[in-house]
Amino acid sequence: MNSNAGSILPLVVKKARVSKRGKTILHDIDMTLDKTGFTIVMGPNGSGKTTLLRLMHGLERPRSGSVEWAVETSATRGRQSFIFQTPVLMRRSVLDNIAYPLQLRKMPADEVRKVALKWAKVVELDRRTELDAQLLSGGERQKLAIARALITDPEVLFLDEPTTNLDGASMREIESIIKTANRNGTRIVMTTHDIGQARRLASDIWFINKGNICEHQSAEKFFAAPQSQAARAYVAGDIVE
Repeated sequence: MNSNAGSILPLVVKKARVSKRGKTILHDIDMTLDKTGFTIVMGPNGSGKTTLLRLMHGLERPRSGSVEWAVETSATRGRQSFIFQTPVLMRRSVLDNIAYPLQLRKMPADEVRKVALKWAKVVELDRRTELDAQLLSGGERQKLAIARALITDPEVLFLDEPTTNLDGASMREIESIIKTANRNGTRIVMTTHDIGQARRLASDIWFINKGNICEHQSAEKFFAAPQSQAARAYVAGDIVE
């Protein structure tokens, strides 16, 4: 895990509201992201899950309220990463895509290549390094995105439904990579609509509905006895209105 000058966590969000085109997406969010754990953000489609992740990461700015890291915001930018549901790939080789964050940091070329090859092997793309990244399958694209996000050794990794539309084998591989990163000290915050996946991965659950955080508790307690009516319906597989 990145050891630069102390932790950037906790992240404290106070009364944060996000609006777009006159519509409020998140309502007065209060939450604290602690230093350790594997947090899953759950909720029905359109509940605000992705916007909440983007707010924490800094891709969305609150219309009111605050989002404060333990250090100056400028110091957090190189110590967190974000993986989108649909990976953004450059028209370059697989290895060049993985290496790109280190190239931006002006690391010596021989060292960049060495580290990028290591991460290509970690995500089992070591036999695809010279292939045009645009030719990868969906699962391979997501593994590339994960390698590119982890190559800078981020303290916090945000993932927005990274296994949507992937087959079971690809999902298993990606979950394994993410769990290993978490065990190695990277704080994980991830959205998913897959209850089974949340059961497998989460240490704690943030449940969001209609732009409000309805509850936050350990995964064990959440799945055993959700406290809010919306969460109970969601876990039971019912329609959440």
